[in-house]
Amino acid sequence: MSTEGGTKAVLAALAANVGIAISKFVAFILTGSSSMLSEAIHSVADSTNQLLLLLGGKRAKRAADPTHQFGYARVRYVYAFVVSIVLFLVGGIFSLYEGFHKFTHPEELRDVGIALAVLLIAIGLEAFSFRTAFKESNKSRGKRSLFRFIRDARQPELPVVLLEDAGALVGLVFALIGVGMATLTGDARGDGLGAMAVGTLLVVIAVFLAFEMSSMLVGESALPEQDAAIRQALEATDEVDRVIHLKTLHVGPDELLVAAKIAIGGEDDATTIARGIDTAEAAVRAVVPTARYIYLEPDLDRSVSPPPVD
Repeated sequence: MSTEGGTKAVLAALAANVGIAISKFVAFILTGSSSMLSEAIHSVADSTNQLLLLLGGKRAKRAADPTHQFGYARVRYVYAFVVSIVLFLVGGIFSLYEGFHKFTHPEELRDVGIALAVLLIAIGLEAFSFRTAFKESNKSRGKRSLFRFIRDARQPELPVVLLEDAGALVGLVFALIGVGMATLTGDARGDGLGAMAVGTLLVVIAVFLAFEMSSMLVGESALPEQDAAIRQALEATDEVDRVIHLKTLHVGPDELLVAAKIAIGGEDDATTIARGIDTAEAAVRAVVPTARYIYLEPDLDRSVSPPPVD
């Protein structure tokens, strides 16, 4: 997955959410709809999230220094984790509170047509944002399902935007149903139920995102297919007999650390070993370009029994 693709999706989502938030607040002022207010807060939270992702991407580009010798690329994970918390606190809890308040203290809606029009327009804009994120994810997800892609992704921006946009679309449908129920039945508590449904959805997405981002923060390995490609590239090098063990770690979304102990021939001299390590490193970077840091430890293959002594 490219960083550029994630940034493009974030910018598209930001542009859509700012416009949607303004229209929802206007609709809330005119109608008094709790579902509209919840959706407006939802859009504000989403816009804040996208600003945080952009800020994290910018700060991650700082050069390595003596304190952070592998650079600051993992900052993107930190900001993505904060995004999941913002989505939970600002969006989810407020929507649940507002929905419960409106359910227990119902108020008649005004100018319902405006609310419905704004919700339909917002659905169109959110669909455009989701389409952009979906197209960018298709460039790198291969044959994975969308859910599997989100679980396997090592770059945080696209999964966050995909889930935000998907949640926003479903939330808008909930709000539309809530306003529709309140209008058709004359019972404003339907509007409160719609707001609580939006809040519950946001909490579920936020919890899922928090677990995903915390896993990235702790440090995830290369994908299984990348691990297999690295192993194959190493063992295809003439001077390498086999890979004894291999460890990988993402020190950033687009930067992979590879550490391996490789078995070499006992008769090889230092020059041959050094040349073989250089060749192996080049082979690994050819198949996995994100393998920025490669540390290979040559060792004797102790699994092979030594020849008998006469």
